[in-house]
Amino acid sequence: MDVSEYTGSPECLDGRVKTLHPKIHGGLLGVRGNKSHEEQMEEQGIGKIDMTILNLYPFEETVRGGGDFNQCIENIDIGGPSMLRSTAKNHAATTIVTSPDQYEEVIKCIEDHGGTTLTLRKKFAARAFSLSAAYDSAIANWFTNQLEEEKPVTTRVYKPEFPLKYGCNPHQKPAGISSILNSKLPFDVLNGVPGYINLLDAANAWQLVKELREATGLAAAASFKHVSPAGAAVAVPLSDVECAAYEITPEAAKELTPVALAYLRARNADPMCSFGDFAAVSDIVDAATAMILKKEVSDGIVAPGYTPEALEILKAKKGGNFIVLEAIKDFYPEEIEYREVYGMTFAQKRNDVIITKEHMANIATSKKEIVTDSVVRDMIVASICIKYTQSNSVGFAKDGMMVGVGAGQQSRVDCVKLAGRKVKTWYLRQHEKVLGLKFKAGVKRQDRVNARVRYIEGDFTPEERIRWEDQFEDVPEPLTDAEKNDFMSKATGVTISSDAFFPFRDSIDHASKYGVSYIVQPGGSVQDVQVTSAAEEYGMAMCMTGVRLFHH
Repeated sequence: MDVSEYTGSPECLDGRVKTLHPKIHGGLLGVRGNKSHEEQMEEQGIGKIDMTILNLYPFEETVRGGGDFNQCIENIDIGGPSMLRSTAKNHAATTIVTSPDQYEEVIKCIEDHGGTTLTLRKKFAARAFSLSAAYDSAIANWFTNQLEEEKPVTTRVYKPEFPLKYGCNPHQKPAGISSILNSKLPFDVLNGVPGYINLLDAANAWQLVKELREATGLAAAASFKHVSPAGAAVAVPLSDVECAAYEITPEAAKELTPVALAYLRARNADPMCSFGDFAAVSDIVDAATAMILKKEVSDGIVAPGYTPEALEILKAKKGGNFIVLEAIKDFYPEEIEYREVYGMTFAQKRNDVIITKEHMANIATSKKEIVTDSVVRDMIVASICIKYTQSNSVGFAKDGMMVGVGAGQQSRVDCVKLAGRKVKTWYLRQHEKVLGLKFKAGVKRQDRVNARVRYIEGDFTPEERIRWEDQFEDVPEPLTDAEKNDFMSKATGVTISSDAFFPFRDSIDHASKYGVSYIVQPGGSVQDVQVTSAAEEYGMAMCMTGVRLFHH
């Protein structure tokens, strides 16, 4: 039945007045069993309305679609929110349904109980009022922006999606994940039960590989731990010595798909730190990638999709508890992001800058000709990696992969020292004495990784040395400082990227010890001249992007 036929009043004012009528709102608001209400409804011919199913005018979609002022105004719903609130207020008798995702639940409730229950009506009413608040907030925020005035209020409404076992720590309960009302989560959970930190890792890692793919055109991967990358890489073929260091034969390496190759590189940037990682890849996960993950200790993965074979391999990992997330293809986060900390709500435009080759055009040093396409690729890899690394941060890259990430230090030179130690370890894993270590049969993969790193470091306690030596067929001869220094003296072609300017030349001096030939940084320091001079002294090429990449 048409609304006008029911009310006996034609709609008017180009449809602006249609449902605002006593027969509508009286039918929704009349209290059942109230003698006075029942008599008045009878006198005025008002029938009882038990359920309202509605969708509000698409105001936010109109704004996002670039609608002009008048179009947006015309998409401000009046009758819809009025009916929504009337129905929700009288939830003791009436049911408000505001979303298609409620249809199945309300149908089942009617089938099971012969009607809707008070519990269901209360739940739906609460959601309806939340929707009304979010809708009005969106209108208020948009209207205020048209006036170029400070927003009087911001209302954000969240829809709980699923509970979490706990937050960052076991005592931080309750915990859960919510979506923004009328939006969706960026991932679907295909397997496993993700935790609080897993999802933080997934959100950051996915953005990293997505941007690497966009910026380089190559399959990309990342290995995350505690919301910073242990490694990241794009698909670049392996050398024979890298194959030996990463425990893969050259023949097998040639058969790797691009996405499998990218993850193999990302995982081997710092395989000790990648133990128990959360992985992300930019492309569909195939069986080759799944088989690499199968043999590694890892908590989960996020990717744009999975082949059936790959999904079955991953679902069987960790006794069926391996976390598999599928990124939503058409998910677009809001431009402004919010964070609550200690009673304060922070708001900022999300860091949506994509680092590309255009950012590497400003070469501040004289050796401009050495900045080749492969160097620019490494600059992009390092810069996008540190964009998603806890600040202060620097990262070293070579041959399309991170080889050292220094995160979360208060001093920039300490970031360089931390990451530089990792670069040195990465290089020395390719030393002939390290490659020649003879492990006993049965020593696990991760134990071999850890043993090689400790061999390189060499600073054993007496008790530790006993257990370390027990892993080998023959006790290895030490890797001497002289051998390490001689090997490192041949290092070259490494790129370092910094999330903010280098305040002093000490970072450049220290970076020179690890084969750094190329630097990329925002610039903008009063010490830029001094830092550029240091780069010139070491024969390095340095690009200044003008883009700071702090991440907290």
